[in-house]
Amino acid sequence: MPSATLLGQALISGVLAGGMYGLLALGLSLSWGLLRLVNLSHFALAFLAAYLTYELGTTYHVEPWWSAMLIVPAMFAIGVAQHWLFDKFKVNELASLLITFSFAVVLEVVIQLYWTADYRRFETHYSTLSIKAGPFYIPVLELVLCLVAGVLAWGTWLWLRKTYVGKALRASAEDADIAAAYGIDHKKLAYLLSGIGAGYAGVAGTFIALIATLAPAQIWAWLGVVFAVVIIGRLGNPLGALFAGMLIGASESLAMAVLSPAWAPVVSFSVLIAILLWDPDWL
Repeated sequence: MPSATLLGQALISGVLAGGMYGLLALGLSLSWGLLRLVNLSHFALAFLAAYLTYELGTTYHVEPWWSAMLIVPAMFAIGVAQHWLFDKFKVNELASLLITFSFAVVLEVVIQLYWTADYRRFETHYSTLSIKAGPFYIPVLELVLCLVAGVLAWGTWLWLRKTYVGKALRASAEDADIAAAYGIDHKKLAYLLSGIGAGYAGVAGTFIALIATLAPAQIWAWLGVVFAVVIIGRLGNPLGALFAGMLIGASESLAMAVLSPAWAPVVSFSVLIAILLWDPDWL
């Protein structure tokens, strides 16, 4: 049995890793829950943002936060352009999954053609910084990631529930025809939400560049677990996505510490299966 210190460190590391899951799940949850579009290209956009952060940082020596100020608006524009295609061709929920999967494959190939399939790492002077709290170490970058994810999730939750635009989006998701009868222009709001979701992918990509080793195939590495996080957190619920991400991250980390690393991928889907068996109407 691992020591209490090891278990505590595993729990801290898992919660911080779950912040990345929650941040990646945020845009997908909003798109799926409020627009009824399953945007699998969300992961490819995050990795495109990561590679752009890497390129700007290593080639032009641009600090990551300045890179984010360029990349996030670009991702927002891509999200709006994507939704224009969805709207123009009347794409439904199932078709959106297939189309965005294909778009993700194309982006993976583009990334590989430009940056090759070699592993790349964006080294910074603060990538190894940690805060010592008693016997535990808290990585600074992962802590900042969790704080940013928390601010975005909390801010989005407030925006959806306290503002006219947020309430209009939720009303349109419930019944677009009735919402339109009350003067809500769902199509314009959908463009905004699609852009915001892609912008969140840009934020996630900036952190991926800082804490992970980059390779084009890594686009698919987090797809399964983030999909589970979106469902466990309930569609369209930003705080739910964040808490579910931290739950899954902590569960995986503890499973690796107590059992073995091979058990980590089993955890998220075991939790998902248990929840859906307990409440089939969870979605």
